[in-house]
Amino acid sequence: MGKTYTVQFINKSTKTIILPETMRNKGKIEKIAFGTLYSACQTEYKKDLENRILISKEIVNKIKIRDGINIHIVIHDGTIHLGPLIGIFTAGFTKSSLRPTGGRSLFFSKYLSIEQSLGICAFIFGAHHINWEEGTIDGFIYAKEGFKQVTLPFPNVIYDRLPNRKVEKLQKIKAAKNRLRNSYSIPWYNPGFFNKWDIHKLIINDLSVSSYLPETYINPTISKMEEMLKKYKSIFLKPANGSLGLGVFQLMYSKEENQYFSRYRDKKSRNRLKKFPSLEHFLKHAFQDRTLSDYLAQQGIKLIRFDKNQLDFRIHTNKDEFGNWKVTALAAKVAGKGSVTTHLNNGGVVKILEEIYTNEQERNHIMHLLTEAAIKLSVSIDKHVKGFIGEIGFDLGLDQDGKIWMFEANSKPGRSIFSYPKLKKADLYSRKLALLYGRFLAEKAIKEPGRLYE
Repeated sequence: MGKTYTVQFINKSTKTIILPETMRNKGKIEKIAFGTLYSACQTEYKKDLENRILISKEIVNKIKIRDGINIHIVIHDGTIHLGPLIGIFTAGFTKSSLRPTGGRSLFFSKYLSIEQSLGICAFIFGAHHINWEEGTIDGFIYAKEGFKQVTLPFPNVIYDRLPNRKVEKLQKIKAAKNRLRNSYSIPWYNPGFFNKWDIHKLIINDLSVSSYLPETYINPTISKMEEMLKKYKSIFLKPANGSLGLGVFQLMYSKEENQYFSRYRDKKSRNRLKKFPSLEHFLKHAFQDRTLSDYLAQQGIKLIRFDKNQLDFRIHTNKDEFGNWKVTALAAKVAGKGSVTTHLNNGGVVKILEEIYTNEQERNHIMHLLTEAAIKLSVSIDKHVKGFIGEIGFDLGLDQDGKIWMFEANSKPGRSIFSYPKLKKADLYSRKLALLYGRFLAEKAIKEPGRLYE
């Protein structure tokens, strides 16, 4: 993951940095940078420094770096860049210094607590923390004593972790985002939420992945739903911009009873199964406060089962420190009794593959199929979606004929599966890669800014 150095302050009146003797062959260094703040510097070298970089306090005050941190360095064009500095952009801040983002504080503390082991500096911030005139941000770091608010430069890269679509559409959020990206040319990764229909349209003609996509239609008519029910026995109606399985309906038709059945989760979070004499009656009941034009109709698939309950798989993929896609987590989600989806908030439970497949050969085969599909889908989505994508969460299904299907791709995947103790290593691995990809982008922006947007 690259060599790291510990930053230490020294009392010198001049703008001086002292580097290990082994770095003398890196060329003449005249500037030092941390994030987007720079300072001129005089450079000295010492043999006994090894893994340390000494910086005079006059420089420290200018570039806003902290004493004692472990950092990665990039030397390019006469400038030594420390960090990188990664800003994690979010919203929902509170007035509490102990829990600055409320219930999401633990989520962010897990990211920030691993930064030093990677030679990275990371912090969280919101639009209201930006000091535009000074070119600084009053962000939150995570130290031994917990969260601490400090003044930092604008970061080298920004990792987007906005909580939901509603917040993303706020004018002050969009304005800050556009200004940092366009006026300051800061690379921004995971820039927005995926829309199910947009993703479907973008990759349906990609022959490398099209076979994974269920037959899907936006704003389905009654005749189209009837046609799909006749062909597949069941269909799913899903909000194009939905998440967490909210607002999903499964529709089935019984020829014997000449009745339509709908499985869904009601407003009191109860799993329901209700019958209707026609699709018109179903729509009148279910879409009183919904718009069918915002919905997709998707073919029903006979998934494999575990303990008589259907299951699907959550696969997390991340780009690594070289910009390559990796599967970082893979788990099964078993649906709760009577649930329309396998989501944990609908009563689903998490299992690792060893708990589903006791036969090692079968388990390895399934893992290979799921991993291959997730990587191919990641590459395809990355190729067709604008912006820098560093991670994707997939919901994949395996039907009773052994075929893989993609139900959903999320650009800001939830991490509820990682509460399962047996996925602790996967949790850490995915968090590490989320930051290491930021380091990859930062280095590319420093060394090859013109090629970054090719």
